[in-house]
Amino acid sequence: MASLNVGNLGEYLREQRRNAQLSLRQLADAAGVSNPYLSQIERGLRKPSAEVLQQVAKALRISAETLYVRAGILDAERDRDEVETRAVILADPSLNERQKQVLLQIYESFRKENGFGVGEPAAREGHAAERTEGAEVPGDTAERGIRTAGGSDAGPRQTAG
Repeated sequence: MASLNVGNLGEYLREQRRNAQLSLRQLADAAGVSNPYLSQIERGLRKPSAEVLQQVAKALRISAETLYVRAGILDAERDRDEVETRAVILADPSLNERQKQVLLQIYESFRKENGFGVGEPAAREGHAAERTEGAEVPGDTAERGIRTAGGSDAGPRQTAG
């Protein structure tokens, strides 16, 4: 088979697998892919799908976005800051998986609020994207006031007197 110019990805995966002290077979089992297929990816003979890269990244406990960039799925220059931010969040050992996912959702909501869609720089448009009506954005509760159990905004408290 001819190389599909994914050698950089394969070399990186091999390095990450060795750093994690996993055999090829162990990583293949953890990622849910066949041993020969993973071997071909590492040798640059196969270009895996985004789904396979996500499974491998999860098994290695590394950023799937980093693998997407190395595989050419994401544009490295345009998405570098976002990828690095996501990688730092995902690599933080003090956070559990649920906390990492929540933090990534908050990060993405702020990016969208500031005019950055998924992989879309706001500078291209020159203005922030409009907020979707009724969209709940983390952090907004401080601006609107505290919500009561009944769903209404709590205004200033009045005292009898």
